[in-house]
Amino acid sequence: MRVFASSEALAEALADAVAVALQTRLQRDGQAALAVSGGTTPLKFFEALSHQNLNWAAVSVTLVDDRWVAESSSRSNAASVRRHLLKNRAAEARFLPLVTAAATPEEGRDAVNRAVASLVLPLAAVVLGMGTDGHTASFFPGGDRLAQALAPAPGVVVETMRAEAAIEPRITLTLPVLLEAEFVALHIEGDTKRHVLENITSAMPVAAVLKRQPAPEIFWSP
Repeated sequence: MRVFASSEALAEALADAVAVALQTRLQRDGQAALAVSGGTTPLKFFEALSHQNLNWAAVSVTLVDDRWVAESSSRSNAASVRRHLLKNRAAEARFLPLVTAAATPEEGRDAVNRAVASLVLPLAAVVLGMGTDGHTASFFPGGDRLAQALAPAPGVVVETMRAEAAIEPRITLTLPVLLEAEFVALHIEGDTKRHVLENITSAMPVAAVLKRQPAPEIFWSP
């Protein structure tokens, strides 16, 4: 675990680490793809990353997961990415939202699966968050498609998810496409989430991420 004195210091360090992963991939392949998480925790990281000096025109940005809501909703992760990341130098990046005009994630899943599969895979970098219930991405305990999201059929890179804790229906990248990324970070803040992380059980979906080898880099601040 990399420990930082403040969320601002964490944001700068995480932005630097992601930029290195993207630059490494750009130098090798000429293109790179990044998947980020939503919510309020990554906003300072988004702001810091938006200033990184990269060939953003060759970078595709997508989300780890999203709520199946319109971007006009305050609950939309895509809207948050557009507002806080896709600006400054990062304004040139290509953005692939996970939510379509389909009425439900089940109806939109195939189109989203094709779009994500068209990215330059494996992803150059993935930044995950974690809830106090041990969920990450939209891998919620008790989720209706949790087993399929953790162990999908070949070629399935996105899955739908409905769970009581999720509130809205969700769309999420599947576990293999996340773990195959060249750089995987887990971004958590606050003592409550650190306590959860230090007491992980096998019933918590984030445990499947922590088993990755090499282990994800954990970034924490109070």
